[in-house]
Amino acid sequence: MRINLGRLLMSVLWGFMLFNTFHPYVRPLNIFMNIALFFMIFMHVLQIMLLKALFMQDNPKISKWQTVRIFLFGVFELLD
Repeated sequence: MRINLGRLLMSVLWGFMLFNTFHPYVRPLNIFMNIALFFMIFMHVLQIMLLKALFMQDNPKISKWQTVRIFLFGVFELLD
């Protein structure tokens, strides 16, 4: 239940930040949202790279769909 709530909140956060790229918010919030979007993309890519480097050496490879879900939902996908 909490994992699904986390996924829902992460989806809302992605939508809120991506909406800023197409329809920018007012000036101070616009800059903050661009920085937050860049940071979230960077952290999720780093999370995928670390996961593949550390935990997937002995285990079977993860699918592309699983990689996309980890990118979108982050740690909430790994906890499931």
